[in-house]
Amino acid sequence: MMDLRTVGPAHSFVLHGSGEMVVKVMPSEDRAAFARWVQQASDDELKELLAQSRADVLTALVEGMPDVFRADRAGTLDVVVHWRVTGRPDGDADVFELRIAEGRCVVVPPETPAPQLVLTLDPVNFVKMTTGNANARMLFLRGRLRARGDLGLVNRFPSLFDVPKP
Repeated sequence: MMDLRTVGPAHSFVLHGSGEMVVKVMPSEDRAAFARWVQQASDDELKELLAQSRADVLTALVEGMPDVFRADRAGTLDVVVHWRVTGRPDGDADVFELRIAEGRCVVVPPETPAPQLVLTLDPVNFVKMTTGNANARMLFLRGRLRARGDLGLVNRFPSLFDVPKP
């Protein structure tokens, strides 16, 4: 069992496991450093981080999406996309809404009842994918990323973002 303790800034942690200490930062502090940490982390370490700070991690990753959005690749695209991240302790999923229109991507409270695309995956794969440590197309082909709605948009959607390179 790992011991996760907060140190320093509110979103930095020290993770103790297997006799080693790993210090990491949250994506809201430094996306590239967080992506490098995710690349080296085991699934168990990611699960432990998410058990302690799920809302902070997922929210920071989603809120960072407009920062890596490629408006030049979106063209006249006008869509609403919901991310459904499963595995909440209550059995439900966290839902995040992205609106892409007029060359902009914004995160808003999930209020659109019928988005053009709903992407569903577990939190570990969501963290890996949004940090450049898992390929969205491969997750989809392996059944780890499920899509409902405009399946043509599924193929285009990953190219709309410059995900960090760990």
